[in-house]
Amino acid sequence: MIEAVGGEGDGVAAGPVYAPYTLPGERVRLRGRGERRELVEVLAASPERVVPPCPHFGVCGGCALQHWEHGAYLAWKVQRLAATLARQRIETEILPPFAAPPGSRRRLTLHARPGKRDEARLGYKQRKAWTLVAVEVCPIADPRLEAAFPALRRLAAPLFENPKSAPSLHVTLADGGVDVDISGVAHKAGGLSADARMRLAEAAGAANFARVTIDGEVAFMARQPRVRLGAATVALPPGAFLQAVPQAEAAMAAFVTEAAAGASRIADLYCGVGTFTFPLAGIAPVLAVDSEAPAIHAITAALATAPGLKGVTAEVRDLVRRPVLAMELKRIDVAVFDPPRAGAAPQAAELARSQAARVIGVSCNPATFVRDAALLIEAGFRLERVLPVDQFLWSPHIELVGVFVR
Repeated sequence: MIEAVGGEGDGVAAGPVYAPYTLPGERVRLRGRGERRELVEVLAASPERVVPPCPHFGVCGGCALQHWEHGAYLAWKVQRLAATLARQRIETEILPPFAAPPGSRRRLTLHARPGKRDEARLGYKQRKAWTLVAVEVCPIADPRLEAAFPALRRLAAPLFENPKSAPSLHVTLADGGVDVDISGVAHKAGGLSADARMRLAEAAGAANFARVTIDGEVAFMARQPRVRLGAATVALPPGAFLQAVPQAEAAMAAFVTEAAAGASRIADLYCGVGTFTFPLAGIAPVLAVDSEAPAIHAITAALATAPGLKGVTAEVRDLVRRPVLAMELKRIDVAVFDPPRAGAAPQAAELARSQAARVIGVSCNPATFVRDAALLIEAGFRLERVLPVDQFLWSPHIELVGVFVR
């Protein structure tokens, strides 16, 4: 009998025993030994079980929970977030979650392997394996990206001159079209041959892609990929981080700006290309800081597209080795931080020592968020409210935005 769903999305039976694609209350037949088993048959299905929308589900490792009714699945994610907060004895108001709809992902990472001369195999990795699962459809993807799969297979075909190459295509749907940054190409002396580069550019041009880069170096460019962030139009650097779902980005930006209302000066730490910087700059002057120089340069260049902002000062700085110090934040009354999965412990410690009245934390990892939150709470902040964000549909991952007040 499956009793619960664990943190990776597998069903959990007594033992514990973990079984993928199972739900609480189900009786199932499993194979294997030890804690990790494989599902053979569902003997008694949960009333919450639904037909997965993707024909690749169960083989492809991209999604774990397509078989679960959406309301129950979303409630499980919110409960996991609440339990993570409770383990640190953090009590707060958890708001109704934002839930990304199917067909909304504008950013995908697709893996390529050799196929025909003019068409590579393209898809995702198999669950808990390195084997490629070639995909024809992907219900999480924006339909315009899904429609580009055949062209992306042709684009990847010239990348295998070196047998050690295992390319990944980081694909973003931007204003102006599809932007592709390719990694994992093993180079011989001098990199790809002139013939391979020509074939790559021809495939990109035939597909009307906006830009193709290899490890950040431009291999083809018809148009500059851009995105609208607040009042600004930002030219995306190659491989730049962007929220995966534009609706999630809009919901988080609206929540952050609402929480920052009334500020006189704002710090946006780990600002990226300005997801929150530009909406916040409509409220008050913003200090925007990030370790990625191309992102900071993109913010600076985009200021000319957004007259009427209160002002943005952008700085390149490694916030792990050189966090913005409390004394440097003395004029800041609202601070926003949006770190990578590892969290922001050094910067959170400085925010805790600062005189900021409000701190807004954006996180893709609740475990590191609660660690950083503990530093703020110990210094006299209270986590007032949390917005759960289900941006990665049918995965076990949940994101959040939390508002701290003194």
